[in-house]
Amino acid sequence: MKDRNIANLFAPEKPDNNTLAKLVDLAQAGDKSALDSVIAATWPEIYRLALRFTGNATDAEDATQEVMIRIITRLSSFRGESQYTTWAYRVATNHLLNLKQSRQSQVLSFEKFGADLTYGLEAHPDENQSLEYDLLLNEVRVGCTLAMLQCLDSEMRLAYIFGEILEVEHHEASMALELAKATYRKRLSRAREKIANFMLGNCGLVDASNACRCSKRVRCAIEKQRIDPNKLIYSSAQQRLKDFPQLLSQIRELDTMQRSSALYRIQQDPPISDHFINWLKTLVSKNRLQLDK
Repeated sequence: MKDRNIANLFAPEKPDNNTLAKLVDLAQAGDKSALDSVIAATWPEIYRLALRFTGNATDAEDATQEVMIRIITRLSSFRGESQYTTWAYRVATNHLLNLKQSRQSQVLSFEKFGADLTYGLEAHPDENQSLEYDLLLNEVRVGCTLAMLQCLDSEMRLAYIFGEILEVEHHEASMALELAKATYRKRLSRAREKIANFMLGNCGLVDASNACRCSKRVRCAIEKQRIDPNKLIYSSAQQRLKDFPQLLSQIRELDTMQRSSALYRIQQDPPISDHFINWLKTLVSKNRLQLDK
């Protein structure tokens, strides 16, 4: 495979639905380049969904690998009865729901999470205006908001991620979740209310009158080994860190129910690991060899 094609796997231009549909048709007919393009257009969306669902970058990469294998091996069964992205999201949500049921992870609740946020707030915030400290603050911000999503049950969490964070159209989201549109909207409304009310009552980013501050959580997060200062996961986009105060000011001007989802939408995905990059290159090469047979 040419280096240019490899690079496009990790910095793809997202095609519109009509172009993607044509690429899927070509890939089903055995076009190698089209298959590469379909993979490149699909995995970032699946990863964004998996990251918000699992709340953990490593788990998200693992889930994305499993979903992409399912999508590629079942691509021949796609009949165009819905948009390709809808079908791919459906494959992903079915896997994520089964994954959540099988994982032995700690169950979070808004009550438990709210109590945890009060720990350590009596400590003075660190006064350290440096890039290194800003990176730690961002690590706490992103980690906290991702953990907050885990307080929603899995079905409600998916509805919130689709509707409020990824901003998938209601029709496509309801089809991906195999729900009637009215059922989806009701589930999304309940999830939106739960997240917004929790943030309004606890988060100092959404409401400056709240006691919780990311600066007061840094020391606690390090003590509890929730973040590792020597191995940051979410804090690589320095320009976004520079822009955050202005973005936050704009968020606080929004309607109270919109602030929480806006806070999620300004977050950037963490860098993909070398392990995932190598896996994806191998996946593409393997499938191109199969098409040669």
